[in-house]
Amino acid sequence: MADGTWITLISLAVTVLFMLGTPVLLVIFYWSILCSLVIGLPLDNTGNELLNVFKDGFALLAMPLFILTGDLINKSGIAKRLSDFAYSCLGWLRGGLAMAAIGACGLFAAISGSNSATTATIGSMLHPEMTKGGYDERFSAATAAAGGTVGIIIPPSIIFIVYGFLMNLPISDLFIAGIIPGALMVLAMMGVCFVVSVMNKWGVLIALSPFRVLKTALGAWLGFFAIGLVLWGIYTGKFSPTEAAGVTVGFGIIAGVLSYPINKMMKVDQNAPIDEKPVTSMLTVEGFRLWDVPSVVERSAQIAGILTPLIAVSVVMQQVLGTLGAAEVIGDLLRSMGGYYPILFTAMAMVFVAGMILESLPVTIIMAPILAPIAASVGVDPVHFAVIFLVGASIGFITPPYGLNLYVASGVTGVPYFRLLRYSTLYLGSLLVVWICVALIPDLALFLLPNR
Repeated sequence: MADGTWITLISLAVTVLFMLGTPVLLVIFYWSILCSLVIGLPLDNTGNELLNVFKDGFALLAMPLFILTGDLINKSGIAKRLSDFAYSCLGWLRGGLAMAAIGACGLFAAISGSNSATTATIGSMLHPEMTKGGYDERFSAATAAAGGTVGIIIPPSIIFIVYGFLMNLPISDLFIAGIIPGALMVLAMMGVCFVVSVMNKWGVLIALSPFRVLKTALGAWLGFFAIGLVLWGIYTGKFSPTEAAGVTVGFGIIAGVLSYPINKMMKVDQNAPIDEKPVTSMLTVEGFRLWDVPSVVERSAQIAGILTPLIAVSVVMQQVLGTLGAAEVIGDLLRSMGGYYPILFTAMAMVFVAGMILESLPVTIIMAPILAPIAASVGVDPVHFAVIFLVGASIGFITPPYGLNLYVASGVTGVPYFRLLRYSTLYLGSLLVVWICVALIPDLALFLLPNR
């Protein structure tokens, strides 16, 4: 039997395994090993590649650290304070709580760098409040899922770290390039919230109170400080993204551990309504005890333990694809499209389709090394293409049949997956508009970069 026939059969077999619920890690691993045997790649090469990913991947150290940062921020209560601030600013508008959920996703993403953590945290906090406020439970859950898409675009972003590592691009440049597109994604989704809420008359309006805004801003100062610390350090070059991740972990532990005894001494009821809390109580957050830190670290390690092996086996898969000539085939297909825009939009279509069936991590690791050089050959700026690529990958989080954020939102809210699709498609449309704008206007990604 010819090699091509064997590879086709192997691909079909692992596709069936994936559809039956086999973890993506095992699907990629099985395909890589079996195809290596078919084409004659020695298995010790697989071991060497897996080792090299971790031996040479200093930049990847930022990934588990930012995951831990998100968990610490959530555990300490800082994420809740950011949500309160967003609601105090937007609650006077129809759909204000839904827009606050999107805004809170943007603020939390600026600390955690994770889409699933953003969806789970904001969804679990605000979904009950939204349903109490008269919002449709499907819309509430879909809002949390859609808001989480900015988790990998607004810096710091775990997937930007992976992309920069793979393509040898400055991670700090990628972080900065994601600021404006991430903000546009938030604004576009807020627009959807407003229009849908006005049409359905959802939400309980609150008066716009400058005092309430100021009070909640004061209460969220630790979150703002963490965001500013990361962006200032990376933008000014004071520390690398990996160092920034370490700094924010230290900050999260110190803020959480110190706040806990202060709250006990002040007898602060963190669950009381904001208007009933004294201003002085807004200077601290819920906090946690020092011996709670290991359990938080353990949870973060579990997530990192899922992502890191996936990166490693995807690099092996990338090598197998290279041996099979996949890059040449896709390259010939793209080049046959013609010039700048046909190639760019064909590449975007490939990313969109891949995002429908795969998580952003394997999509990035497998496709970026193939598509990015071709885009660069027709004049697409590498950093601009990185943003285009990853905005498209983030849209995959709410695109069926995979739609990871839809599964996460369904899990934390109890709303069945397929019931989310009615409203998630509205958010999907707004994000597609932003994606096209980012592709057509390079300055949306490059404007803030120094020396550009």
